[in-house]
Amino acid sequence: MLGITVVAALLACASSCGVPSFPPNLSARVVGGEDARPHSWPWQISLQYLSGSTWSHTCGGFLISSTHVLTAAHCISNSRTYRVGLGKNNLEVEDEEGSVYMAVDTIFVHEKWNSFLVRNDIALIKLAEPVLLSDTIQVPCLPQEGTVLAQDYPCYVTGWGRLWTNGPIADVLQQGLQPVVDYATCSQSDWWGTTVRDTMVCAGGDGVISACNGDSGGPLNCQAENGSWEVHGIVSFGSSLGCNTRKKPAVFTRVSAYIDWINEVGAPSTPSPCTLPPPWVQ
Repeated sequence: MLGITVVAALLACASSCGVPSFPPNLSARVVGGEDARPHSWPWQISLQYLSGSTWSHTCGGFLISSTHVLTAAHCISNSRTYRVGLGKNNLEVEDEEGSVYMAVDTIFVHEKWNSFLVRNDIALIKLAEPVLLSDTIQVPCLPQEGTVLAQDYPCYVTGWGRLWTNGPIADVLQQGLQPVVDYATCSQSDWWGTTVRDTMVCAGGDGVISACNGDSGGPLNCQAENGSWEVHGIVSFGSSLGCNTRKKPAVFTRVSAYIDWINEVGAPSTPSPCTLPPPWVQ
């Protein structure tokens, strides 16, 4: 069994980023939507905090190397103890096959994070030890620095957030198609106006599909021309009127605006199995 695990890990290391062993079903939705195919978004993580003797899901996030995870700054509290669930599909199954829980070493919240204006909503988590990559735990590609996607570019948001406004938290990972809304549109006065900055990316806003509470920190997954998946956004905020409000798309921290920051604070000081060297872009 150990030999098989090592071989699987080596194969995962050799493979390209953003190519899941179990390709996703691309017809599902998040709010009021459908379950994602198990392990089809193998970089998705569950950020959990300790309450008494119980671990609870608080936010999403995504693995970018064997030692680092990206999430939203607003997900982090100095008063909490965190762990990261990787390879998860059903959060109700503690010992789910292909999954593992990792302790946290250090959390780097962006030094210019502004909770009032919701600016620079990004945090990097260093795991206490490297995680072994496998069929169920992989890394996405990150976009080239400065990349901006065009209007209506098809992307998928994933997470265990509420299934609808004020609805229950999902047990099984959800996914939903959320086309990009370009900055020129999203910054119009009847959309998000000046609340949105060019370091953000909007997606959705059709009044039907959106990220929701509990999806925060999770990835906006967009497929590149070569077929690999890139994470272009980190779920940041949405409308107080509800999860699927028309002209109020979900707003994401634009990953391509923070590639330098990710490299600066997260560059591994020593090699580790399957660690992708900066800038974690292919």
